[in-house]
Amino acid sequence: MRKSRFTEAQIIGMIKEQEAGLPTSELCRKHGLSPATFYKLKAKYGGMDLSDANRLKQLEAENAKLKRLVADVMLDNVVLKDLLGKP
Repeated sequence: MRKSRFTEAQIIGMIKEQEAGLPTSELCRKHGLSPATFYKLKAKYGGMDLSDANRLKQLEAENAKLKRLVADVMLDNVVLKDLLGKP
């Protein structure tokens, strides 16, 4: 996954600026991003504060690690079944 140019703190700050009344077009021009990107970030981080965003990042990393572990175990099971000759 591509890394964002903005930190969670910057993203939350941008969302708060927009909620404070700054027009979205002006906000996007100021920070150098497209409106589509802004709304995508707002959908992900809207309503969060910085601690929530950090927790989300931590949970996403843990989830990715667990998915890799499950994939490894499933691959091991397939290899063992093939070695035993059972379908």
